[in-house]
Amino acid sequence: MRFRYWAVMVLALVSAAFALDGQIGIHDPSTIIQCDGKYYTFGTGGGGLISSDGWTWERGASRPGGGVAPDVIHIGDRYYLYYATSTRQPQADVHMIWNKTLDPNSSNFRWEEGGIVASSDGIEDCNAIDPAVFLDPTSGKMWLAYGSYFGYIRLVQLDPKTGKRVVPIDKPVDIAINCEASDIIYHDGWYYLLATHGSCCRGADSGYNIRAGRSRKVTGPYLDNMGIDMIKGGGKLLVGSSGRVVGPGHFGLLDLEDGVQKFSCHYEADLDRGGASVLDIRPLLWKDGWPVAGENFKEGIYEIESVRTGTALEPAVQGVPVGGGRGGGTGSRGGMPRGSGGGAVGGGAPGGRGGMDAGGGMFAGVGSVIPAQDVAQVSKDWPTGNIDVRLSNYMIQAQQKWTIAPVANAGGYPGSPYFKITIAGTDRALAATNDAELAAVTAFTGGPEQLWRIEQLTDGTYRIMPKAVPNSKEPLALSAVGSSFATLAKFDPKSDKQRWNLKTP
Repeated sequence: MRFRYWAVMVLALVSAAFALDGQIGIHDPSTIIQCDGKYYTFGTGGGGLISSDGWTWERGASRPGGGVAPDVIHIGDRYYLYYATSTRQPQADVHMIWNKTLDPNSSNFRWEEGGIVASSDGIEDCNAIDPAVFLDPTSGKMWLAYGSYFGYIRLVQLDPKTGKRVVPIDKPVDIAINCEASDIIYHDGWYYLLATHGSCCRGADSGYNIRAGRSRKVTGPYLDNMGIDMIKGGGKLLVGSSGRVVGPGHFGLLDLEDGVQKFSCHYEADLDRGGASVLDIRPLLWKDGWPVAGENFKEGIYEIESVRTGTALEPAVQGVPVGGGRGGGTGSRGGMPRGSGGGAVGGGAPGGRGGMDAGGGMFAGVGSVIPAQDVAQVSKDWPTGNIDVRLSNYMIQAQQKWTIAPVANAGGYPGSPYFKITIAGTDRALAATNDAELAAVTAFTGGPEQLWRIEQLTDGTYRIMPKAVPNSKEPLALSAVGSSFATLAKFDPKSDKQRWNLKTP
């Protein structure tokens, strides 16, 4: 950010649906990091946020030094935190402090000073703020990117054992310009520089947006999808303003493993929270070698389709053809009498595939719009108790439509609340059973076996997992076995068995 201190914001407004829950007011959040089962992020001005599940946040993360735009990384038994201070732009320093824990209630909680690791003198073409730290998974080398609109984004090498510069007198590498709040990530043989373009610190009048370039080397050059170097102002758009939020900036990778990646950012203004700057967590997808901002899952009615088989999840009940049978019969092929041989039915021309001509017949339809199936009508013959769940060809029937809705006060996971999944128009809820199978139970009770974690994988499909499975000590995911059987199984990121499409009927 352009140098500016922000006061702590107290938000009394009701959060918008699917925004993070709790106290999420923050500016320039660091990469979200876990410590002893909790999630932490730090912001401009000192302090930050803590969450036990990544969904509901509260104030409490603590750090000294004030300053702006911190970032944090965990290496070995240390948490290194970097932040910037400045007396006048573009003269600034990047400081390092470290701790053995981020829990302020721990007896081991004590920040140690590590000194200044990067500076700008106010004359050179750089403003040493917005530090971002990166540990290269291919080499074990550690890097710090920093800088703002007052000049270049620069890169220096750090020692992962100490968090300090390897060779303090080495000249930094210039890797981008016309941006700030940068970050580096690695994916599939490429290094990606995520940097924030546009104006900041103007509330709903801010133009922040996040753009990306990539390189085969951590030191660049970073080119966008059009081949334009970020040192010349290039950058492929990752995410900009949309809906009721303005000015996303300060990308941070949250890798939950097993094919689930998310990213944190702040919005310069959330209009549903009075225009305050707030934290968000969104899915991170990949397409054609480029990062794509996913959307957090939204409430609605969906078909749950197996990627592996193309069949849809449904309770094991007798289906009713939408609109009834065709041709007045009740046999196979929607009313065609068995053994008819495809001859004339309902006035069709002889030998013309059962009336497939313009004059009518069994293939001509009913001549009017067929309404959606009334679940109250077709469910009269369903069993009264719990019903097994299976997969079947999708025919837009009532039992194949599921209402997926967030559950209030049930907690969540990074970026999302838990959901209930019910057959649309009924109280029947999808649940994990005692033998790690699936059932459509008679009513939603709010038990952990009926709370579902729905996460978008990096290819855009979804992983669906119950919060807990009775009698199971490990997490299990909704899984397709063949084209007609659904179960719960350990998630395999290399398989399509546990990948699902959620489609609007």
